[in-house]
Amino acid sequence: MKNNIVPNKEYQYGFSDKHTNMFSLEKGLSIDVIKKISKIKKEPKWMLNIRLKAYQTFLKLKNPEWGPKLDFINFNDYIYYASPTKINPKWEEIPVKIKETFKRLNVQEIDAKFLSGTNNQYDSESIYHQVIKELQAKKVIFTNIETAIKKYPKLVKKYFSKLVPYHDNKYAALNTAVWSGGSFIYVPKNVQLTKPLQAYFRINTKSVGQFERTLIIVDEGAKMHYTEGCTAPIYDKNNLHAAVVEVFVAKNAKARYSTIQNWSDNVLNLVTKRCLCETNATMEWIDGNLGSKLNMKYPATILKGDYANAKCISIAIAHRGVIQDAGAKMIHIGKHTRSQIISKSIAHNGGNATYRGLVNITKDATNSYADVQCDTLILDSISKTDTIPTEIISNHTSFLKHEAKVTDLDKEKMFYLNSRSINKNAAKHLLVLGFIEPFVDELPMEYAVELNRLLKIDLE
Repeated sequence: MKNNIVPNKEYQYGFSDKHTNMFSLEKGLSIDVIKKISKIKKEPKWMLNIRLKAYQTFLKLKNPEWGPKLDFINFNDYIYYASPTKINPKWEEIPVKIKETFKRLNVQEIDAKFLSGTNNQYDSESIYHQVIKELQAKKVIFTNIETAIKKYPKLVKKYFSKLVPYHDNKYAALNTAVWSGGSFIYVPKNVQLTKPLQAYFRINTKSVGQFERTLIIVDEGAKMHYTEGCTAPIYDKNNLHAAVVEVFVAKNAKARYSTIQNWSDNVLNLVTKRCLCETNATMEWIDGNLGSKLNMKYPATILKGDYANAKCISIAIAHRGVIQDAGAKMIHIGKHTRSQIISKSIAHNGGNATYRGLVNITKDATNSYADVQCDTLILDSISKTDTIPTEIISNHTSFLKHEAKVTDLDKEKMFYLNSRSINKNAAKHLLVLGFIEPFVDELPMEYAVELNRLLKIDLE
């Protein structure tokens, strides 16, 4: 071990660039820390007041009683703000070492080829932001949340913390108190974006917590696709990642949120993601979970308007030392609403993969439909999986379908592939790819290729 980095040849993104932050707070959480963060960002008083209220609520709230135990977390073991540069730097002002990090992550190349814009975060601050002129002409707003507070305060105040209030859960309260970085997107009425917008979140510093806040508003008749990637070095101490995402999809609008989470195995990933769909709106979550020591993530959609639609397709891959506790939530309020959850879990080499989900079709959500499919592939005898669904139907005109199965590798298919001179590892990789095909089919090509490569490394 060198510089507290744990060597792991199989995790490509486990390097640290050893850059010394321009400014970093000491470990620990207090009112003074929160005031310092707000002062650094030169925030208006109303935002500081929200932070302080959230902090007081955080102190009162307990960890969830369900799911993996979280009482081992010592919140004073983490750094709550670390910045490699000044706030909102120009790209030419970024230190060379950090530029090299994002070059190794291939972020700028992907942006140039496939994206309409990107927002990249390093520890607590956005360090690179790029938007094509076409978006500016269409009056699309895509920036970091700090800039949005200063330039569009009325819009931020209207939506910030309205869908995920700070009293929602302990980690939403923590995020609201110490948030830093994250994306702000507003797509005007009837504007349909043909290329995705992307954010990339990189943790670099040992024991740092990353608490980005993402706020997306898709106005009536608009359409957009947002993609997100995450990586971190491998340290001998845990990093804490507790993000909050709020997505508002207006009447006849459509939004897609795609995530390939590839955290190192020392990251605690405790995230709250939630969407509100109005009349005839559509929300799609495409959620990939690889790595992290402990992952608890359940993208939620509130189908408020009549004829609203939502879909969540997710994969969770758990190997030794990894607990994947993931799933989705669908809450039907409007009439004639439809939802679909497709969850694919893979447990191998002693991993623990759990599906935990909620479907609630309320009394007034008449003539609604929900479809839940939970499939798990266990590749050995020492791994573990659980399926823990909660499903409520409160009217007599709605319909819910639930299907779940646990399987191992098909021996006949393995024999067939081996008989065609395909070795054991390659055959296993092909069968696993077939198992998660519904997820891979929803990804942009460059993301599907990257997932294929990451999966091969993980399985071998």
